Amino acid sequence: MESIYYVMSWACHRRCKHCYEERFRPYVRADLEAVVREAELNFPRIIANLPARMTYLDAGDPNPDGTPREKTGRVILSGGESLLDPVRERVTYKVIEQLVAKYRSQGGVKVIVQTTGDLLTPAILDDLRDRGVWMISVAGVDDFHVGMEGPERQRSFVDGLTAMFSAHGYAPAGLSLQDRRWLEADGPLFSFFGATPDSWIGKLWPRGRAWSNGLSTATIEDNFCNRWSGGLNFLNHRFAGSEVSIEPTGDVYPCCVKTRLPIGNLVEEGLIGILDSLADDPAFAAINRGDPARMGVDDGWSRETFLEKSRTSTPSGSAYANLCIGCDRFHEEVLAPRIAAAKARRRQVTAAAE
Repeated sequence: MESIYYVMSWACHRRCKHCYEERFRPYVRADLEAVVREAELNFPRIIANLPARMTYLDAGDPNPDGTPREKTGRVILSGGESLLDPVRERVTYKVIEQLVAKYRSQGGVKVIVQTTGDLLTPAILDDLRDRGVWMISVAGVDDFHVGMEGPERQRSFVDGLTAMFSAHGYAPAGLSLQDRRWLEADGPLFSFFGATPDSWIGKLWPRGRAWSNGLSTATIEDNFCNRWSGGLNFLNHRFAGSEVSIEPTGDVYPCCVKTRLPIGNLVEEGLIGILDSLADDPAFAAINRGDPARMGVDDGWSRETFLEKSRTSTPSGSAYANLCIGCDRFHEEVLAPRIAAAKARRRQVTAAAE
């Protein structure tokens, strides 16, 4: 698989108004211990149920004989805030160590740590580098993060971190969705992004606090499914372009936006088995093509019906329409029993093999 986006813990030191998930927030005392303990208990089983190899075939960069070149995939470790104390010591560092060990003799893995950046220190940079992290991705460079408002503050923040990265052996990644050559660079690397109009999350998703605060400006024309980190190609796990998202509970989704229901749980079963069990389902095949408006055609939902189901009202009462809304309703009204049935079939296969 090319990429796995693994949200390790709900704990964060911020409660950003644009966040796609209400559970990302500060926790204290017993509540903090509970979310950290959840992550701590689940991550060994989640890692055990990841693919045996974290590699993928890239037909866009063939070998001399024309066959797709095998390349090393990535696991993006996120939160919440992955470097928050005590998440950093009890979860993040241990997850990195286990991932590196799991794939050391199986083609390797490129581990990316995603962070808001404001908790980085020279000691943490050394800890991450020495554990084998390939890249640190700083995701907090935008006006939605308190203290980052305005280009001057953002420029100062980026310049300060760039100097610290460089002093500790990290190189700029040259991140580009159009030019994938940066993916072949040797680490450790660093990169910056944020929820800015010119970034890939320029139009915020209809999820979480971004939704409840009325910040999503997406329209029916904005197809979050048909792009990187959307559902596009998620089932094609052997090839370039495939990515899934995992929650601290082990629940797995076709996209970072997250469908209304998970497709399975990695605490309980293997990722590849989950994906393969859904390959022939027309609804998931439509998500895989990045065409969610056709996910219900075999169930009597025409494209027109899906588009009508994609209409709703914002919390403030304004008219709103986006394909994610239609996808949510199809899950609620049609797809839930099929997901449960696929899980039951997988359990029967596992039981028969034991």
